[in-house]
Amino acid sequence: MSNSSNASESLFPATSEQPYRTAFHFQPPQNWMNDPNGPMCYNGVYHLFYQYNPFGPLWNLRMYWAHSVSHDLINWIHLDLAFAPTEPFDINGCLSGSATVLPGNKPIMLYTGIDTENRQVQNLAVPKDLSDPYLREWVKHTGNPIISLPEEIQPDDFRDPTTTWLEEDGTWRLLVGSQKDKTGIAFLYHSGDFVNWTKSDSPLHKVSGTGMWECVDFFPVWVDSTNGVDTSIINPSNRVKHVLKLGIQDHGKDCYLIGKYSADKENYVPEDELTLSTLRLDYGMYYASKSFFDPVKNRRIMTAWVNESDSEADVIARGWSGVQSFPRSLWLDKNQKQLLQWPIEEIEMLHQNEVSFHNKKLDGGSSLEVLGITASQADVKISFKLANLEEAEELDPSWVDPQLICSENDASKKGKFGPFGLLALASSDLREQTAIFFRVFRKNGRYVVLMCSDQSRSSMKNGIEKRTYGAFVDIDPQQDEISLRTLIDHSIVESFGGRGKTCITTRVYPTLAIGEQARLFAFNHGTESVEISELSAWSMKKAQMKVEEP
Repeated sequence: MSNSSNASESLFPATSEQPYRTAFHFQPPQNWMNDPNGPMCYNGVYHLFYQYNPFGPLWNLRMYWAHSVSHDLINWIHLDLAFAPTEPFDINGCLSGSATVLPGNKPIMLYTGIDTENRQVQNLAVPKDLSDPYLREWVKHTGNPIISLPEEIQPDDFRDPTTTWLEEDGTWRLLVGSQKDKTGIAFLYHSGDFVNWTKSDSPLHKVSGTGMWECVDFFPVWVDSTNGVDTSIINPSNRVKHVLKLGIQDHGKDCYLIGKYSADKENYVPEDELTLSTLRLDYGMYYASKSFFDPVKNRRIMTAWVNESDSEADVIARGWSGVQSFPRSLWLDKNQKQLLQWPIEEIEMLHQNEVSFHNKKLDGGSSLEVLGITASQADVKISFKLANLEEAEELDPSWVDPQLICSENDASKKGKFGPFGLLALASSDLREQTAIFFRVFRKNGRYVVLMCSDQSRSSMKNGIEKRTYGAFVDIDPQQDEISLRTLIDHSIVESFGGRGKTCITTRVYPTLAIGEQARLFAFNHGTESVEISELSAWSMKKAQMKVEEP
């Protein structure tokens, strides 16, 4: 990363004093952070804005926008605050929003403000100086709000405008999340000048019983390429589908639909209905995600807020709360039924001390320690081959909720095929461990792969959440190896099953498996043997997090 003359290495406490601070996941030096806002790449510089409380480590409704920049999405410079609640249209808080780069290479930001009447309204801001490569200062539009609260909507149910897109008729479109009588709504607006916006007669989509939709995202994906697609793709014929991502506030889940968008009809037809079993971006602690198109590498990138799961007292003692997930590239799977997500390629800049091996048999009830890496700060890839699958257990017909199956059949419960996978952030005696594992079942002549992330023994501390997460992985173990990639970073564990088909992110707070005391194991607690066809693991260098002096 280019060094700035007035950017200095931030003075973080030593790891021994702050064992849960991350090394390569983004987080500010201190205080509360939540939703990512307005991510974009402008003139080769990546920008991340985010919800921030500058006064302490707990959430505060009167939110600010913090701002950091990067040349590689790995190393970051923290800048001064971008937006503060100072005007009548945002005096009670600057909530989430999105960036758009207009023709002529002019970035513009839309965000939700809470006005003097505590109504959520939509506002516009532009950079003060386009020649500043970091776009440090932003000017709020004097005519804000540009979109007022619809008459039929409650004051606190109208927020988080999306990145806008330009249609062939020269008009801009955007979505705003809302609800009415527990019906989730994505309102559609259009404008010819980006200042005067008109609500369409019908929302782009709505579903009764789903509650408030927030942090809505809407973007196209190629049906035949892993590349990203610019949000304003024009006339793509049948080469794209559209993803509608919804933050379901009542459940804290980021769900998404895949479907067809018609600009002429101003409607969106998803291929599946939105239910609580709808596809999710991540089946763990991953919320308020936001994507952007990166024109430098022609890809779509997503990041999300990963909250804490320990106590408020712990948060206050640390002085900070919240991290961002590691940036993910995403694209449509070849089956066109789900998204694939994978850590961005820049992660390899941090790799060191690689260890690898091939074709190791793991008998039932055995484990194998992965030596030679820093197990508290690692990137691990492992693939399993299974034989004699006809020996797999039948899936109980009553088992329909994968998270419940994982909770009732945690890493200590022996099956035929599984649990097998990784024990991350483990102590040498395995009293502490975070288990990411698979089980394989038979169902109606086919095979079902279950992926779990079990925090039940992740820490000796009391008073923290130790939930177990689970989801099915859409792969056929007869045809494909069962693969797992896990990013381990002190207090966050991000896991990608089936090459990104199923993702589970968790927060853990070990007391024994800290720093150099952490261990990593491949394990198989099932009765049937499995083969590790390949394992590669790397220690991860610490990313640079610098603070620019105001």
